[in-house]
Amino acid sequence: MEKIRIAVRKFDPFETTLQKLWDLFCLQNNIQIEAEMVPLELHELYETTITKKGLKEGKWDIAHLNTDWIYDAVHEKAVLDLYSFIASNPPENYPYGWHKSLLKLQQLDNGTYGLPFHDGPECLIYRKDLFEDQNEQKNFKKQYGYELSTPKTWKEFMEIASFFNRPEENLYGCIFANYPDGHNMVFDFCLQLWTRGGSLINHKNQISVYSKAAIEALDFYRKMVNDSTAVHPKSKQFDSVQAGLAFAKGEAAMAINWFGFASMAQVIEESKVKGKIDITSLPSDPNHKTASLNVYWLYTIGSGSKYKKLAYDFLRFATTSESDKLLTKEGGIGCRKSTWKDEEINALIPFYHKLEMLHENAFTLPQTPIWPKVCEFIDHMILKAINSDITSAQLLEETQNNIQKIE
Repeated sequence: MEKIRIAVRKFDPFETTLQKLWDLFCLQNNIQIEAEMVPLELHELYETTITKKGLKEGKWDIAHLNTDWIYDAVHEKAVLDLYSFIASNPPENYPYGWHKSLLKLQQLDNGTYGLPFHDGPECLIYRKDLFEDQNEQKNFKKQYGYELSTPKTWKEFMEIASFFNRPEENLYGCIFANYPDGHNMVFDFCLQLWTRGGSLINHKNQISVYSKAAIEALDFYRKMVNDSTAVHPKSKQFDSVQAGLAFAKGEAAMAINWFGFASMAQVIEESKVKGKIDITSLPSDPNHKTASLNVYWLYTIGSGSKYKKLAYDFLRFATTSESDKLLTKEGGIGCRKSTWKDEEINALIPFYHKLEMLHENAFTLPQTPIWPKVCEFIDHMILKAINSDITSAQLLEETQNNIQKIE
């Protein structure tokens, strides 16, 4: 029996959507080939597709890759350039159906190496029922001397998190995802840096993490995540998915996480906060602007696949406006503008239309062959910061020296 093999990012909404889409695709096109879909955690997914050359050698026909990895995938010749397929048979309303920020990162070396399928920049997710409660508002004003509203500065964020921290009710001020997987803590650090006017790139276009803004960012972050009077006690064990689930179970007043987890909390069965959540942009330091981070997921085709044409036909099918909407209803985040504005989706997830606003403030990570290694260094640095008394300045300086050695 012939099989097409798909490496899937392990996440229930991705798995259920993909199975439904493949079944529909086969039915509509009278295709008899079976799809073997293997759900994988982040590390396993990167390793099997890129490090172990699974895409290049034809072990995988289609893979979910995120935009952090696409530079590596292209330079390892692991993924197929879709340019000629797109030119002769473009996806529905391509490229106008997507926001420009979802088409940039897969465009490399004059090629197009994937189609966007899941997104949702970083944002502040919060319990609007708590923020809108008159008693809470009264008590907050009495305690802090200003009106309770979504935090505009990091100082306000800290105070609001302390105010809502009620362990006896299994409610905590905020949740972080501090599991050291090279992702969320790195992203959190970048967001702290950008909202203080800092940058990851210096004037010579090199990666630079040692600056005044970086010291302030790391100082605040390490203090915040260690604040047991404000933060969910399991944050250090949570990756982003687990942090998202804890929020959906009603265990926190605020979370800084991907937009997708706000939308998930609105649709999954086990959510206890349906209808009680909203999203807004992140706080920033006074005199600096808010920021978001845009890392998104792509459908890619393995350069060694025997089924390139079939795989591309499926990708076209899986990224139609109808398929995009299905992914959203299953708990993922559609990438098309049509889904963001869809009335049915906005009735289900009332803050869905805000995606456009987040994209307007979204930064992206540097596209450079050393970025995965830099990620490891930053992850390691934050872990050290959280678990030791070494000064932030010293940790950042060490990290910068490590980065310079590989540049």
